[in-house]
Amino acid sequence: MKKLAGVLSIGALILLASCGPSGGGEEEVKQETADGGEKTSVVSSYNYSDEEYKVLLPYEKGKSKGVVNYETSAARGVIINQIANRLDIDEVEEGLRNHSKDVFSPEDYYFREGQMLDSDTLYSWIGRYAKAKENDKGEITEDEKAKELGLNPELDEDKASEEDFRKNPKYLSHILEQDYMVEDDNGDITLGGVSIALAMKSEYQFTTGGKGPYREDIPEDEMLAQANEMAKKIVERMRGMDGLSEVPIHIAVYREAKKESVVPGNFVAETTVEEGSSSVGDWDKINEENVLFPSDAAEKDHPDESQYISAFETKVSSFFPNYTGMVGRGFYQDDELKKLTIEIPIQFEGNAEVVAFTQYAYSQVMDIFPNYYDLEINITSNDKTEAIITREKDTKEPEVYILN
Repeated sequence: MKKLAGVLSIGALILLASCGPSGGGEEEVKQETADGGEKTSVVSSYNYSDEEYKVLLPYEKGKSKGVVNYETSAARGVIINQIANRLDIDEVEEGLRNHSKDVFSPEDYYFREGQMLDSDTLYSWIGRYAKAKENDKGEITEDEKAKELGLNPELDEDKASEEDFRKNPKYLSHILEQDYMVEDDNGDITLGGVSIALAMKSEYQFTTGGKGPYREDIPEDEMLAQANEMAKKIVERMRGMDGLSEVPIHIAVYREAKKESVVPGNFVAETTVEEGSSSVGDWDKINEENVLFPSDAAEKDHPDESQYISAFETKVSSFFPNYTGMVGRGFYQDDELKKLTIEIPIQFEGNAEVVAFTQYAYSQVMDIFPNYYDLEINITSNDKTEAIITREKDTKEPEVYILN
C-alpha cells in the first residue's frame, strides 16, 4: 500500500502519517493446516470493514517478538500464467471473495488463500485430457498419469487441424481456490468451507501449421455446460482429498473477457455443494456485468450514466490543455450500477497542476454524479497515480487523496 502524502477535502490539505492503524491488538489462535497438522496463527483485532473477512496470519516465535508472515496460496503464480487479461485476474479473485460472503459470512469465517490445491494439481487439472502412455520399461510415470486428470477436451495439438482446434477448444483457463476458516468449540481454527472459481474462456485463441492466431468465440450456454461437467469431476476429486471430505464447497463460474478488453469479464453462475455431499445441484444465475464508458453499448443500454460521464469529460477536457481522454468502467449487479471507476491519464508538469486539476475534478463530481453508487476516479501521469477521488454510495462529499 502506498503512503498517502495528503488528503484534500473541501479545500484543505491534511497531511497523513500513515494509511493504517498504528496500534497492536492481535489474538493468537491454533490453525489446522492442509496436511491435517496444527500451527499458531494470529488474527488482528482491527478490520477496516465489517463487510470484509479477517485474515489469518501464520506466527513464528522469535527471540523477542513473534514474526507474522502472510500465507500465500499453495498455487501462487498459476493464475498469472493461465489468465491472459490482468483485469480478469483481479476481478475473479475479488469477485469470488464477494460471492462467497453469501455462503461463508465474514461475521463467522476467516479468509485464507487456497492451501488445498497446489500448483502441480492445478496444472494437471486445467490441461487437456490425454491417455497415459507406458515408457520403454512398460511403466506409467506420475507425469503420464497426471495427463488423465486434464479437464479440457482431448486433442493432439501437434497434429490437429484448424477445424480440430475449433471443435475442441480449451474452455477452462484456471481454477481459483479460496479457504474459509471457522473457530470450533475449543477455540481452534479449522477449515469451514472452500470456494472455487472456474475461469472459463469466452474466446479461444490458437495457432496451427505455423499460421494464426485464430479465434473461436465460445457461446455462453456451451461454456456453462462444460463448466457443469468439470465441476462434477472437481468435487469428486476434492472429496477424496484429506480435509475436504465434509466441508461445503461453493463453486462459481467466471466468464473471461477477451484478451484485449479494457474491462474484465464477470461471474455468470454459482452453486454450493453441501457438506459431505458430492452432488453438484442446480446453478443459480449471477446477473452482473462490467460496462465500458464511453461506448456504443453503454449509450444504448445505460444512457443516464453515459450522459453523466460525457458531461464530466466535457468539463475536465476544457479545463486542462494536456487532457487526452478517459476510460470508465461501470460494475452492474441485477441491472443496477454498484460502482463506477474512471481512469484519467494526463501529462502533468508539477504538483501545482495536479492539485489544481484534482480540485476542479472534485467540484465537477459534486455537480454532475449522483450518489446512488460507489465512485472512484484515478488521475495518473506517466503511468503513476497522482490523485484519487472516492465517494461511497449515499455519501454527499467525496474524499480526495493527493499522492506524492
